[in-house]
Amino acid sequence: MGFGLYTFCIPMIIGTLSSYYILHFDWMTSVLLGSLISSHTLLAYPIASKLGITKDKSVNITVGGTMITDTLALLVLAAIVGMTRGEAGTAFWIRLGSSILAFGLIVLLVFPIIARWFFKVVSDKISQFIFVMVMVYLGAVLAEFAGVEGIIGAFLAGLALNRLIPHTSPLMNRVEFVGNALFIPFFLISVGMLIDFSVFVKSIGTLKVAAVLTLGVIVAKWLAAWATTKTFKMSSNQLRVIFGLSVAQAAATLAAVMVGYNIVISETPEGVPIRLLNEDVLNGSILVILITCTLASFVTQKGGRQLAEETEADKDQQDTADAEGMNILIAANTVGKTEQLVQLALNIRRHNPLDKMYALNIINKHEAPDESDNNAKKILHLAMQTGASADIEIEEVIRYDTVVNGISGEVKAKKITDLIMGYSTKPYSSDKSFQLINGILANEQITTYVYNPVQPISTIKRILW
Repeated sequence: MGFGLYTFCIPMIIGTLSSYYILHFDWMTSVLLGSLISSHTLLAYPIASKLGITKDKSVNITVGGTMITDTLALLVLAAIVGMTRGEAGTAFWIRLGSSILAFGLIVLLVFPIIARWFFKVVSDKISQFIFVMVMVYLGAVLAEFAGVEGIIGAFLAGLALNRLIPHTSPLMNRVEFVGNALFIPFFLISVGMLIDFSVFVKSIGTLKVAAVLTLGVIVAKWLAAWATTKTFKMSSNQLRVIFGLSVAQAAATLAAVMVGYNIVISETPEGVPIRLLNEDVLNGSILVILITCTLASFVTQKGGRQLAEETEADKDQQDTADAEGMNILIAANTVGKTEQLVQLALNIRRHNPLDKMYALNIINKHEAPDESDNNAKKILHLAMQTGASADIEIEEVIRYDTVVNGISGEVKAKKITDLIMGYSTKPYSSDKSFQLINGILANEQITTYVYNPVQPISTIKRILW
């Protein structure tokens, strides 16, 4: 909350005053430009994710503050548009407030219910990805209906679905890949294509606007990051990360500029339209986007790498077991439960580079001599495929033995620290499962998870111990 107010109020004040006193715009345009530089886009977040610092306090604070500052900035935009069109009366504010409240409640309360039901019913990963994209687009459409920009709806939809998509899951890997490889590059390409370079030669107005706004953004966002680190007592590297993540002017800025540019206040006697934001502001703002996005990438990369090194140094001081990583063994015997057992393993791993994961299938030739080999290959291939879709390597292990002796042997051979086994609630299978569990626990003293995946683990609301 603190960072959200800092990163909105400080740029709002600096942007408004500099636009009025330096660029000599009227107060309404100056306030709009102040809100323009107060918003930001987490364009450098994939860099933080790649460096493994997304759980750091600085990143969490910045992500939370982004929602606050972008919402307030786009509300200012909506108010300015309403005042320009002569709609900013009591009825306008009541309509805007009620529509935004209804939109927020639908996205934050109804979307998770729909998503939880969908993930329980549909297990196909392609269908799940399409569903996530549809919900994001639906959130953007609802935001447009509510009177705010679609970016807010997409952002809120992401927050609503966040808890239901594990961060180390195949679905999250697909979402991140599409965003990093498709959406962000296309956005930057589209922004670059909006610039009219002939304007820079004809007049210095565009360069003056770009210089003032760029300097205002950098100073204001640095002050907001500095105030946040002082408030929450964070390090200089965390300051760099907060500044790098919040300095990028992208989607919200572009939306505000395009809306302001399309609003015609009046016309000259010659019929030339007088716009709320002129062409100098349009081209200057796009130049600001290019400069700040580049700056954000470099600052986040440098500060994030140093922060990651600090985090690794703290981890090195932990006990030897943590330093050596986890060896997780997934004992899978049915195709239907293999994927969920692997998902549990992905959730409990500590993301240590030394972590190793094994998928084990025990073949008892006396029970099904004709089908055991083929069944084992299907199970282990599915386990390996599930891990690979989340960028995690899983080693396949086939053993010819009794179940208890086979698992115990692999636990000793691979120096397993965590064992994951399936469980069945069917009467006959339940008795066999209890015998198996008792046999394993009698022989091995390691962390053992017995899991009956009746629904995806991400849809579980609470766990009772």
